[in-house]
Amino acid sequence: MLTEIIKCHGSGNEFVMIDLTAENAAAPRDLGAFARELCGREESGRCDGALYVAPVDGLYAMRMFNPDGSEAEMCGNGIRCVARLVDERYLRAESFTLLSGGRRYPACRAERIAPEIPTYGVDIEVRTSSDDFGFARGAGRFVAEVIPSLESPLRFTALNLGNPHIVAEVERIDMRELERMGEAVARLGKDFPHGINVSMYERRGPQSLFAATFERGAGITYSCGTAMTACSTAATLTGACREGEPIEVYNRGGMVRCLCRAGGGRIVTRLTGNATYEWFGAVEHDASGIAAVTRTENRDDETAAYDRFVRSINAQ
Repeated sequence: MLTEIIKCHGSGNEFVMIDLTAENAAAPRDLGAFARELCGREESGRCDGALYVAPVDGLYAMRMFNPDGSEAEMCGNGIRCVARLVDERYLRAESFTLLSGGRRYPACRAERIAPEIPTYGVDIEVRTSSDDFGFARGAGRFVAEVIPSLESPLRFTALNLGNPHIVAEVERIDMRELERMGEAVARLGKDFPHGINVSMYERRGPQSLFAATFERGAGITYSCGTAMTACSTAATLTGACREGEPIEVYNRGGMVRCLCRAGGGRIVTRLTGNATYEWFGAVEHDASGIAAVTRTENRDDETAAYDRFVRSINAQ
């Protein structure tokens, strides 16, 4: 069987995307195992997960699997890539709704973050309580507080964006400490019953942050869209950034814009950023696994445009 794949990225977060809606698409029997094998192959290049696109209840849905084969409820960088595919192939619409992890996410074409870079926005409802937060059981919100089991003086804010996050503001990001805490979560099942994404962020200006994240199932990645959304939301809740005004969030993979609105008992943050195609390809596979991955079309112009954008923001 041959299945088309698109190698893509959102803010440097690299994915292989598989359109199960496409005519003659050959769906693998085990999506998690297929994602794990595909992400581990040298021909796929650096890969932070696999995105599957399929119709569900009259809408288009994303299922995102980490490189270890585990499924994530939501992926902010990935859903922008899915939004582009759905828009260009099927809907041809300025705005539409996508599904992921049982939640609905309004998506739209957005003002480009830089020339020649396809850009999409997604509105993410942010919840302040969740059964993912064992360390805050019974609390309505957990904002800028210490989590004793992590053995760190950092004050974390816990937010659920379809997937769970804890984020802390720091003077300077310590990547070793971030990795230590990310790995510790796996041993602390009582406090983190479903695992969690751990982030640190630095304030770079009145409405500017730099973020780094240890992702469940993936480790430290160049970028995590929901984590950048969580960081900007936390910065708004603590008063570090202004509500209702764009926040630029930088990471090793580039930059996104976030806009947090809180009112009426709801918090909704719009995440806006690139959806870049690097190459198209095909996977030859059968019940025993993947036989080959081949490229059929490179998108060098898109890759070059995004590289120029990253160089420009790094030069600032």
